[in-house]
Amino acid sequence: MSEIVLDIKNLKKSFGQNEVLKDIHMTVASGEVISIIGSSGSGKSTLLRSINLLEQPTSGEILYKGENVLQKGYDLNKYRTHLGMVFQSFNLFNNLDVLENVIVAQTTVLKRQRAEAKQIALENLTAVGMDKFVNAKPSQLSGGQKQRVAIARALSMNPDVLLFDEPTSALDPEMVGEVLKTMQELAESGLTMVIVTHEMAFAREVSDRVIFMDKGVVAESGTPEEIFVNPKEERTKEFLTRFLQD
Repeated sequence: MSEIVLDIKNLKKSFGQNEVLKDIHMTVASGEVISIIGSSGSGKSTLLRSINLLEQPTSGEILYKGENVLQKGYDLNKYRTHLGMVFQSFNLFNNLDVLENVIVAQTTVLKRQRAEAKQIALENLTAVGMDKFVNAKPSQLSGGQKQRVAIARALSMNPDVLLFDEPTSALDPEMVGEVLKTMQELAESGLTMVIVTHEMAFAREVSDRVIFMDKGVVAESGTPEEIFVNPKEERTKEFLTRFLQD
């Protein structure tokens, strides 16, 4: 059995009176690729942001390798260094070139020596096909290229789990493929990934497990085959029918 890296129990998140996450339970095992699907407003991105504590959960537990990161006195900064995050909007530093964008967090957060950070940055930029653009500024790149730099930056932190929050939603259609191809290669390399996505064919192809969220709960969870071919829940069927017609 693979090690359970994250174990999420009874997780709830409210914004004022609005309960966005209602009693979420899920585990993430080492090497597992999980896709989270569901309608807009179902709580997918809030779940991801709660896992890496960009949002503070209202209640529940997040166990990282068996320790509850929400308990008093836990070193949250250390926990966050174990999780990579790739956002919709890239979040690159526009004043830095590609190479510096991938180096900076390594030297400031992980306190790596610059020479080592540069070597790791170059390896990861090569892995995502962006090594030819090391001297370019973000403004000179396409959306797909920016997102691949953002992925290289996240990889350079050696995360145990890489979280993707709708990484293709801000891209032009012709650029979606290049980012999905990069993510597929990462999945095949054995990286542990949790992906919030609207790309159903991609989710079906690369995931070990698919979680369907609806109105703040995990409505159904299973293999791609179970979710896409034989969904049990009526609301899963409705969502997929609607989605596949769009």
